[in-house]
Amino acid sequence: MPAPPLRLGVNVDHVATLRNARGGERPDPVRAALLAIEAGADGITAHLREDRRHIRDSDMARLKAEISKPLNFEMAATDDMMRISLATKPHAVCLVPERRQELTTEGGLDVVGQHNVLAPFIARLNDAGIRVSLFIAADPRQIETAAKLRAPVIELHTGAWCDAVVDGHSDKAEAEWQRIVAGAALARSAGLEVHAGHGLDYETAEKISALPEIAELNIGYFMIGEALFVGLAETVRTMRAAMDRGRRLAPPI
Repeated sequence: MPAPPLRLGVNVDHVATLRNARGGERPDPVRAALLAIEAGADGITAHLREDRRHIRDSDMARLKAEISKPLNFEMAATDDMMRISLATKPHAVCLVPERRQELTTEGGLDVVGQHNVLAPFIARLNDAGIRVSLFIAADPRQIETAAKLRAPVIELHTGAWCDAVVDGHSDKAEAEWQRIVAGAALARSAGLEVHAGHGLDYETAEKISALPEIAELNIGYFMIGEALFVGLAETVRTMRAAMDRGRRLAPPI
């Protein structure tokens, strides 16, 4: 059968970063989300951090109320975030690791080490009808544990691969790429839906789109940066075109 259609989720965190640099209400991440959807995004991702450095609680409530596409709520596995997610009722929750001092998410969630904490957390979200995704490295033990935890989706952390590509470290880039290829195949064979994200640009998004196991890409920082020069709608359309070019090369699964 042909590879399934590939979805694009646009992360609007850094519209809020720009807003918060000066305070006030502009630029509005909800307006950015609406523009991205109009231009072809299949969903919107937003990460509500413990320190609220970009997205605010009110942003999440407005996104759920105002957008017409699925909302992917990125969050840490904490009691506070559970409360907010159950009140917001997003389409999906993506559980991510979080440290206050990091500039961005630095690695995948350690689902092996946190199995006993995550199991009841995931079960509660499942019971509430919220689709759970785990943001993990393309590591066999992490993938196998994710499947055992009954999370229907994983999102592979592509940051190490993307950084190596940008830095011109071809050997490291190839090694990281092969990890992603193998991880996507393993996850698919375990019955997981496979997403990917972190650090993707036009080039890397086009390449990873050729993996038939990948069902969704979530991209934010690069697209918001590009939007400063060409506008958000044009950035979404260009990313969509890059993904479509890559998808045409995907073998049947």
